[in-house]
Amino acid sequence: MPLKPNPPSTTQTVSPTLHSQTMISILLPSLLILLTFSTTTESQQQQHYTIKLPLLRITPSITPQQSLIRDRIRYSSLFSSSSSPPSPSPSPSPLTAPLVSAASSGSGQYLVDLRLGIPPQPPLRLVADTGSDLIWTRCSACLSNCSSSSLRRHRPRPPAFHFRRSSSFRPHHCYDPPCRLVPHPRHRCDPHRHLHNPCRYSYTYSDLSVSAGYFSRDVFTLNSSSSAVRRLRLSFGCAANVSGPSLTGPSFGSATGVLGLGRGPTSFPSQIAAGGDEDDVFSYCLMDYTLSPPPTSFLLIGGAPSAASTKMRFTPLLPNPPTSPTFYYVGIESVSVDGSVVPIDQSIWAVDSMGRGGTVVDSGTTLTFLPGKAYRRIVAAVRRRLTTAEAAAGFDLCVNSSSEAARMPRVEFGLRGGAKFGPPPENYFIEAAEGLRCLAMQAVRSGGGTAVIGNLMQQGFLFVFDRAQSRLGFTRSDCASL
Repeated sequence: MPLKPNPPSTTQTVSPTLHSQTMISILLPSLLILLTFSTTTESQQQQHYTIKLPLLRITPSITPQQSLIRDRIRYSSLFSSSSSPPSPSPSPSPLTAPLVSAASSGSGQYLVDLRLGIPPQPPLRLVADTGSDLIWTRCSACLSNCSSSSLRRHRPRPPAFHFRRSSSFRPHHCYDPPCRLVPHPRHRCDPHRHLHNPCRYSYTYSDLSVSAGYFSRDVFTLNSSSSAVRRLRLSFGCAANVSGPSLTGPSFGSATGVLGLGRGPTSFPSQIAAGGDEDDVFSYCLMDYTLSPPPTSFLLIGGAPSAASTKMRFTPLLPNPPTSPTFYYVGIESVSVDGSVVPIDQSIWAVDSMGRGGTVVDSGTTLTFLPGKAYRRIVAAVRRRLTTAEAAAGFDLCVNSSSEAARMPRVEFGLRGGAKFGPPPENYFIEAAEGLRCLAMQAVRSGGGTAVIGNLMQQGFLFVFDRAQSRLGFTRSDCASL
């Protein structure tokens, strides 16, 4: 997943590369742009359908050591002191999509294929990310003869959305209310141009990676749980300038952009819920990424599988600190190893007066990160239950997988509201080398001690983000039967 953007006040001006004449031709109908921030559906009166999208996890070739490096960079950027200011407050049967893992491309993230524009263009692969809000994808001004070889002989261009081929594409006007919801270059509006003045956005990430372009609207084509096709008009970043290691390097995998699933008003679930056709809830179930061929997981927007409701355990989603309006916070009250409570002071899990600390559930981080004091006590408790353990391969606790497989300690988290989250050992002991399994947890080295429950720990569970009732539900599931 891309890193958290820096505050707009520190963002340098970025000049997107779309040709000005091209944009003028697109902006002629701008008087018709709606000044509301909402979704519209294809039919006049839709039934209540859940959106179901496959979450794609490609056969992994990324090593645990590569995951460790990527996650440390991501963590440092997500919870650095330069986090952005709070986003403005936003003035059914569900939708589904498959999730694909980007592990084979050097990324531990899950990807969603979406089709954009009228007529719908070939699917774009976006990172499904609960740690960000904005939906954005690479854009191209090419109209015809757009093969990569004809455009750039020596370096093929990555896939992109060709906005000039879409009859429904509209940039937001610079003075539209939605334009206030995204970070901008220093001079976001030209005071001398009122008619053709598109909304520019610029995300500069902590490693100086940039996604910049035009905040726009177009039609997304999605599948619903009833097999009906849904068309929703959503706002997104049409990126003309994408640069930097976190957005173009191996950690971004084969993605062309990001599908923000956070709590802010520009995120995918927030926009869909604003349309009124779906409940303000989404869910996903992540299957074991080590299986071959890779199984398909699913992201459901607007609901959760009804079959799992009787087994669901819930914990409250806690109010976000003002410095971190995007993330999904839960409260850890206790940790036990093989049923014995580990002595950890409650203050270690708390959010302090500066908005640092707490616990976040994140789909874009692979490993699990814990505050240093809690981590050391948990590792010590696990180590006492193993006959042999050593530091290796960049991890603090590793064991011989053949000799210790039958007696891996069980770690369980006691959450606020009485729910217990006890994943199986294979969710937190990973094969770091042949015959060597290591504890897939890390001590927080920066960021004020915020704990992160990563996607490896979440495998084999259905997670329901019930935003309407501010609660997170979870239950064990084989995912394939949902």
